[in-house]
Order: sequence, then C-alpha cells, then structure tokens
Amino acid sequence: MISNEKINEIREFLNKSQNPLFFFDNDLDGLASFMLLRRYCNKGKGIAIKTFPDLNSTYLRKLNEFSPDFVFIIDKPLVSKQFLHECNEKGIPVIWIDHHPKPFKDNEEDFEKINYFNPLENEKPTNEPVSYWCYKISGKQEDEWIAMLGCISDWFLPEFANSFAENNPDLFIKLKQAEQAKALYETELGRLAKVINFGLKDRTSNVVKMIKYLLNLKSPREILEKNLKNATIYHRFSQVDRKYSKLLEKAKEIGKINKNLLFFQYGGELSLSGELANELFYNFPNLTIVVCYIKGTRVNVSVRSKDDARTMTIKSLEGIESTAGGHENACGATLSIEDLPKFRDNMIRMIKSKT
Repeated sequence: MISNEKINEIREFLNKSQNPLFFFDNDLDGLASFMLLRRYCNKGKGIAIKTFPDLNSTYLRKLNEFSPDFVFIIDKPLVSKQFLHECNEKGIPVIWIDHHPKPFKDNEEDFEKINYFNPLENEKPTNEPVSYWCYKISGKQEDEWIAMLGCISDWFLPEFANSFAENNPDLFIKLKQAEQAKALYETELGRLAKVINFGLKDRTSNVVKMIKYLLNLKSPREILEKNLKNATIYHRFSQVDRKYSKLLEKAKEIGKINKNLLFFQYGGELSLSGELANELFYNFPNLTIVVCYIKGTRVNVSVRSKDDARTMTIKSLEGIESTAGGHENACGATLSIEDLPKFRDNMIRMIKSKT
C-alpha cells in the first residue's frame, strides 16, 4: 500500500505546483486518476498517452508547449529514459504514480531524481488501481463515483464499493470480491465506464472536449442522460461499439473451439486489444487470452490469464525485440509483425508445457 505519509507527500506536490502537467494512461483507470487529482488541485493540463505500452520521447514537445513546473505520470508501466532525462535537464520534478511492477533499478541515473509511488514497492505490497490511490490523495467524497469507475475498469472492488451500491442502487450492486468482473459487465456504472472508455478512442480534439465535460460533472447521472452536451461522446461510443461487438463475436467463436488458448488478431484503425482481452477473459476465464492489434509493421498485444500472464508473455518474447509490461494476470507488449508468428509459437509451446 501507499502510506499516509507518501499520500501527504503527493498532496504537497500538487499544492506546491502552479502549472502541473499530467500524463495519464489512455484507459479509464488513467483518466479517472487524472480527474481525481485535477479536481483536487483545480489546475494543470492533462495528456492522454496513446503510445503503447510506454510514455516515449514523442511527448517531449509537450514540455515545451506547456512549460510545466511539475510533471505527474499516472498509471503508466513504462517511461522512456529520454523523456525522464529531458525532465531532469529542464529541472522539472517528476511524480510517477503507478501500480505495475517497477521497470527500473534505483541506481539508474535518469530514475534517481524522480518521485516514485507504487503500492507494490512496500514491505506489504498491494496492487490497487492508481485511481484508488488518487481518491485517497484527493479525499473528496463527492468524487467517489470517479474512483469507482477507475477501480472497476481494472477489475478491482474497493472497500467502499458496497456502501456506494447502497447509496446508488440504480448504478451499482453489492458484489463479493470474487465477482469483481461483474462490476464492469453487469452494472449501469460498468456501462458508463464502457461509454467513457470508448470516448477516449476519438480524435484528440474530441477527447479534450470530453475530458473538459467530465471534469465539470457533479454526478455520473448527468452523462447517463443523453443530451446535447454529451452527444459527441455517445456518437463516438456507437461507432466504436459497432466495430467492437463484431470483433468480440469473431473472437468468441475461436474461444468456443479451444481448450487452452484463445489467440485472436485483427487490424484497422481502432486499437481495442485491451478491452477485447478483458471481456474475452470474462467469458472464458479458463483460457489464456492473447489479442493482437496489427497496424502497419507493429503489433500491440494484450494477454490475460489466470496463470502468470506477465511471465508467459516475457518468456514468449525472448529473442524478440519488444517492450512489455503490466500485471501478473493482465499485461501488454509491442513487437514487429515479422516476429508475431514466433511469439505465437512460443506462447503455444509454453501453454502446452503447463497442461
């Protein structure tokens, strides 16, 4: 867990900053985390990171564009050394809040100066979503619904989930910890999570408008009611959901005829590998799920498994130039399309060796 002392330390960074710049993962845990911190300090700009799975040097121009006095990196497992080096050179303090395994050693030069907060980096490691900790940092009861959105999107039920259900029976239901996936796929709040998450898959100008709209909401019910203010969000949701549903049904057909591995690949303009992998894992919890999104010469891979998905993925990538990161049961990677057959064969062999 993140101690109260460290929570207060992050709070002080937020209070001290005059022009913070928030880089957050392009999913609902990342967005919810940014919203909680932004609504707490009421200052700064937010940038959704669309590179997968790392925050890379392409975002260096944002440092010149916004001239921040603090940089907050939220829910991102990998950050390029070049990006951190540039922040250090410019004298910009970096506050990195994450819940993935630490990707660096403490003695690495460009990581020495960052302020790193992670519930896994403690004597008693835990793995709550970043939005859970950002809610603890903000301490604003009225923003509990934002924390709930971020938590359930990462298949996590916080200790306040049942009280939230009691106070919002139209949005949520009481669930046991073993039923955490139901929160995302069988509740009204879960439907809202899907709407917002698909809204993040729009062009940048519309994403910026959506975030501004969300930051001013007082209740999630405001967005559940379709109106002119959220028409663009629902329009994008309809577009993405149509494509998503078709891909999901194709992948399910593969899952029905496999006993150990569901390997699904697709192309196009929309990266939906993480969302597809999650819902496929919900439907086929006994299978290892591998969803590959191909765009040009690169492949984004999302892996889900009740076994150690991260270890299986890293071992299957041995000898392949790639990046990978994530959790024990849910992780992602990028590699060249030329190496995809080798990765697939390695994964098949590894799963066979376990059966």
